Amino acid sequence: MNKFKIKKQKERKKAIIKINELFSLAEQSFKKDKDKANMHVRKARRIAMKHNIKLGSVLKKRFCKHCYSYIVPGVNCRVRTRNKMVVYYCFECKRHMRFGIKRSA
Repeated sequence: MNKFKIKKQKERKKAIIKINELFSLAEQSFKKDKDKANMHVRKARRIAMKHNIKLGSVLKKRFCKHCYSYIVPGVNCRVRTRNKMVVYYCFECKRHMRFGIKRSA
């Protein structure tokens, strides 16, 4: 491998670590200051987009797709199941997100 690819891989690994740190910071700061938690989520998204990193399904369900606010089920969002889907309803922007439920074998 050439030096450019090695450097890019190292930057990507650092970015993944930074994204996970930002989401844990958002979780910790949500109770005290929701705006700060939302800021951490926005930063994590920007880093993921810059380095072309796909967020896992666990991280995708932790923020609203429309207003990018950090979501805590039961506190600022409602979670329901409907037609083989999990529906998250955000109280901040009054919109919903749908995630498919995988069938068990």
